[in-house]
Amino acid sequence: MMIAGCGSMAPPGWQTLDGQKPLVIAHRGASGYLPEHTLEAYRKAIELGADVIEPDLISTQDGVLIASHYPNLARNTDVASHPEFASRKRENWPIDGEIQSGWFAHDFTLAEIKTLGVVATDPERPQQYNGKFRIPTLREIIDLVKAESGRLGRSIAIYPETKNPTYHRDLALPLEDKLISAIDSVGWNSEAAPVFVQSFEPGSLREMRAKGLKVRMVQLIDGDDYDLRTGGITYAPPFHRPYDWERSGDPRLFRDMVTPAGLAEIKIYADGIGPWKPYIVPVKGQLDDAGNLKDLNGDGKIDVRDASTQQPTTLIHDAHKMGLFVHAFTFRNEGRYLAHSYLGDPRAEYRQFFRLGVDGVFSEFPDTAVAAR
Repeated sequence: MMIAGCGSMAPPGWQTLDGQKPLVIAHRGASGYLPEHTLEAYRKAIELGADVIEPDLISTQDGVLIASHYPNLARNTDVASHPEFASRKRENWPIDGEIQSGWFAHDFTLAEIKTLGVVATDPERPQQYNGKFRIPTLREIIDLVKAESGRLGRSIAIYPETKNPTYHRDLALPLEDKLISAIDSVGWNSEAAPVFVQSFEPGSLREMRAKGLKVRMVQLIDGDDYDLRTGGITYAPPFHRPYDWERSGDPRLFRDMVTPAGLAEIKIYADGIGPWKPYIVPVKGQLDDAGNLKDLNGDGKIDVRDASTQQPTTLIHDAHKMGLFVHAFTFRNEGRYLAHSYLGDPRAEYRQFFRLGVDGVFSEFPDTAVAAR
């Protein structure tokens, strides 16, 4: 296993692939503080020391790439309070096999989407900014990063994700060509550029690589939930396999990506992997004499807060051996996201991953990540 590091002192040398300090990637911006995927959240993340900001990309009806984790605008905007759009609500609309109801970005032009206010998607986070900010375009995000990099005198990278690429292709609104064009337009189509491109769907990354995109690419690796009885990961739709694999009949699951054969396949078209945290540090609950999971914190329910971290896997080592960097997701400050072993301290979680040699962390509280690093 990887060396755990020493006490609270700085490590003698980073165990990252390139020997440099790990990146702090602001997941949807500083989304622990401000509504996600807004220019304000990205700017806040940069102010808090993030090295990279991460926008998820979807398409408008008129083919403009915008930042949103959700094609369903009911989840992250105040669209439901706009009577002028009431007739556009869709019922039982499929997204990657999941049936949803709401208002969907492909039914709206950019001008119409710009009339909507973004809202916090986590009800336990600050709500006072709801409706005050707007969904940005990819071009606006690039302009922000270029301006802030110049103002601060340090490089800030962008980390766009092609979100639901098969879904968008089916709508005749493919994402890949527009993303390549945007990167080309600012002279960033090189491995040295301040850009990472990510996707859960291998086909999207393969297509962009085949079309001449030279920036660093990252294969995301997901799972459905924690299996607290075994210390493993559960796999259930829609988080069991990439949706392009699902559509093509490929029976493999996300877990097949972290095998030696899976990593070797990823190396063909990508430069790194973005795995969910338990692929690196598994967590497991404790069983009582009757075989039931223990409620360690006494809150009346069983979740990750009642789980203890287990021996780390060899994934970081295996990926590095293959020449792949590792950016793990997602790190949050709230105790409800932290395993019992961390005793409510998010910095303890960061420190463990940093000592294991992770090359970057997707964080919703980039200031905490920077401080722990």
